[in-house]
Amino acid sequence: MGHPTIYPTGVTIYNPEEAWGGYTILQAAETGALLIDMNGREVQLWKGLHGFPNKLLPGGQVFGSTGIRNPRYGFQDQLDLVQVDWEGTIVWRFERTEFVSDPGEEPRWVARQHHDFQREGNPVGYYAPGLDPKTGEGNTLILVHEEVLNTAISEKRLIDDKIIEVDWSGTIVWEWRANEHFEELEFDEEARRIIFSDPNLRPIEGGLGDWLHINSLSALGPNRHFDAGDARFHPDNLIWDAREANLIAIIEKKSGKIVWKLGPRYDGNEREKRLGWIIGQHHAHLIPRGLPGEGNLLLFDNGGWAGYGEASPGAPNGRMNALRDYSRVLEIDPVTLEIVWQYTPFEAGFDVPLDAARFYSPFISSAQRFVNGNTLITEGSDGRVFEVTEDHRIVWEYISPYHLSAGRGPGGGMNMVYRAYRAPYGWVPQLEKPVEREIPPLDRSTFRVPGAAPAGRQRETPVDGVRGYSRDTDYCVISR
Repeated sequence: MGHPTIYPTGVTIYNPEEAWGGYTILQAAETGALLIDMNGREVQLWKGLHGFPNKLLPGGQVFGSTGIRNPRYGFQDQLDLVQVDWEGTIVWRFERTEFVSDPGEEPRWVARQHHDFQREGNPVGYYAPGLDPKTGEGNTLILVHEEVLNTAISEKRLIDDKIIEVDWSGTIVWEWRANEHFEELEFDEEARRIIFSDPNLRPIEGGLGDWLHINSLSALGPNRHFDAGDARFHPDNLIWDAREANLIAIIEKKSGKIVWKLGPRYDGNEREKRLGWIIGQHHAHLIPRGLPGEGNLLLFDNGGWAGYGEASPGAPNGRMNALRDYSRVLEIDPVTLEIVWQYTPFEAGFDVPLDAARFYSPFISSAQRFVNGNTLITEGSDGRVFEVTEDHRIVWEYISPYHLSAGRGPGGGMNMVYRAYRAPYGWVPQLEKPVEREIPPLDRSTFRVPGAAPAGRQRETPVDGVRGYSRDTDYCVISR
């Protein structure tokens, strides 16, 4: 699907009566961690702070990182994970996952953090009543990388996903490695054959297989399933999702065993078939207690390309064999697998399948539930963050004006946003609550760039033989 060379950026829609007000934090390309209000005013920029992702903490503090490892030797590895105050002073840092000696680089400790982390006190990293993350103490769960060779999985070396828990001093007090639980993931024989020969090799020195690519990590937190006696949903247990394998899983914190799983196939029973294939998903987590839908699984089902299985014309070697050119946001009961709520191209008002790709981010992206029942959606590849009501109406929308410096397009590279979060005004005591104003949706049929020809009805000239014109399908019906 093509894109115009120019399109509006900043906040394009805001309905103060229905949106949940607060400050939204996101990564402004290479510039830094950006905090905006509901009208898109940039109220704080932590310049040079990278977010994988950025997360706001009570008291106007923020998580991020201050450097990225040379991509020739590590894939998406952050050098450190830091917590900074309002003035940008680092008040907590972790970097002691692995001591590396990359060619041409100074030997040093690195965090190898990627994609997610959680501070004790809050299971998911966004606001929920009574679940504030700690800011001056507490443990932190961190998703990191580790290189391994496990010949039961592949003959190639792997970039393995490891989860660690560190205390406030930075000491690792718990860890879990994905490759040690390969059999529990239940790949079929065809998938195992493909992973063995091509575990999603990345262009790193020596070649490493990014076989799972876990991109989300959170604790379950208090939930109705555990209250009802289902031990799989113990509040301390952890949930993660792996985009390359179309997998979502819960691990028992005490034993490390996988006790609940969705994927890697979605055709094993009628419940999975009704749900449909989840492909390349991001940000799978349980909605925390105190929010509408608490205990349900919320995720951004990207679509795009992912998975291992039967070969097809779109996946001749069987890798990335699940394909779909649109995205879905799904809220699922994790016990029954029933879809409780969703936002798909259909709910967005597009024709499926003809125009479905107008809601589509094949990578990154996320979803956050608000206390008023609205959902904040990061459609990441287009730099779009928007809030929808339970009945799917857009009440706030923001398009990032920040583009990556590398790129051949007229504005440079992509304006992608990995993941955005919104926090209540009270989390930022350094600022007075702003006065917000409504931004009604533009009338696209009449809006013009200043200086362009004004909108209006053009001269109508009937064409002999043309009986009618359908705006829905964009074709003329010729009388015969």
